[in-house]
Amino acid sequence: MKASSEKRTAIDHYKKFVSSGKVKFFKKYNMDFVMGDRSGSYIHDLDGTKKLINLHSNGGVFNLGHRNSEIINVLKESLNSFDIGNHHLISRERAELAAMLSDLTPGDLNYTIFGVSGGEAIDLALKVARGYTNRSDIISAKGGYHGHTGLALAAGDAKYREPFRSSIAGFKQVQFNDLDALNNAADTNTAAIILETIPATLGIKIPDKEYIQGVRKLCDEHQILLVMDEVQTGLGRTGKLWAFEHFDIIPDILVIGKGLSGGIYPISATVIREPLESVFHEDPFIHISTFGGSELGCRVAKRVLEISSSSNFLNNVNIIAEQFYQGVTKLIDTHKGFLIGLRQMGLMMGIEMKDELCGPVLTKTAYNEGLLMVYANNDKSVCQFLPPLTMTINEANIVLNKLDKALKSARKLRKLYGAKQKMDRMKNRLFSRKDLS
Repeated sequence: MKASSEKRTAIDHYKKFVSSGKVKFFKKYNMDFVMGDRSGSYIHDLDGTKKLINLHSNGGVFNLGHRNSEIINVLKESLNSFDIGNHHLISRERAELAAMLSDLTPGDLNYTIFGVSGGEAIDLALKVARGYTNRSDIISAKGGYHGHTGLALAAGDAKYREPFRSSIAGFKQVQFNDLDALNNAADTNTAAIILETIPATLGIKIPDKEYIQGVRKLCDEHQILLVMDEVQTGLGRTGKLWAFEHFDIIPDILVIGKGLSGGIYPISATVIREPLESVFHEDPFIHISTFGGSELGCRVAKRVLEISSSSNFLNNVNIIAEQFYQGVTKLIDTHKGFLIGLRQMGLMMGIEMKDELCGPVLTKTAYNEGLLMVYANNDKSVCQFLPPLTMTINEANIVLNKLDKALKSARKLRKLYGAKQKMDRMKNRLFSRKDLS
């Protein structure tokens, strides 16, 4: 069906004024979807010709679904009395949100510094770690992802840094879930170890409990700060409010973002243990964020926390998670040899397939079936599977039915690509033979 003039104009303007590369990419795969109406688990194309169930949730931004009415009402009401506020001054709204975070986090994680994005919050976490320990080195995991800004970028993979010539000294990477590698990398100049509790970009890699506990012990023994990046895994995604709770540890610094916004107003948080707040004593204005902890954003985030921390909400997450576990287990039997497994902790899930061509293929066939899924960039054999945490049993069953169809199509498409690759290799070998030169 031909796109509407409104959609064609939007795509043309995006190509000319935002990103020609993205438009070229999506057109190549016939996936030039332009977001229009959206609600709950669903997003509609601008011209109304296609509807997708969101199984990516923008990495957890839409934990509470699109345009959650409770969150929208809070923002509307807040606009009657509040604006962004002034970061220089004492704020009741910021104080109340920070107090709530203190109540909802274990130990002495009592101080919160607010930002706008996850990358900004990670930057601040690593600044605090360096300032408090008076050390410079940061250890992170290969294949992880912490954002595209300064120190956050430096803690990520080289492929995100090198195009911009932005490498920074003092950053090391080791294999995730490998305690020996971490022990070998840590030394007396290590300020912090930063980990995603479950790395999404690495393919929803679920760590061993012994590994996370071993990291905590290593940090304690060497006075290294442990930073847990829960920008994606926090706020109920794993069936507990914080993913680190599954591993019976407490980090020194907790970073929260994405879902804290309710999908409505951007806000992030760096929650630190009480002793670490001393880095701001000499000059409490040494770090600022003009829009971080906006008073409007704080009121939105308070309601997000109230919803996400409720026992009924978390119970629903675990019920839907079990539904997906049972459903995908059956699909593994149906699609043996192609669908390998389900990586899962709550609704933090990854569809694991036989090789790295399968992730991009399933992303496309799932789209054709009305499912928005995205393959993991650092393990393309896995498709991230991150539905809204408000999803219903009925919606889960619809997803499983569509996923079955998408997997059938993906198997066929994978064979076609495999045959083409084999033919290309044969041609390359043939025309590279010396006796033909």
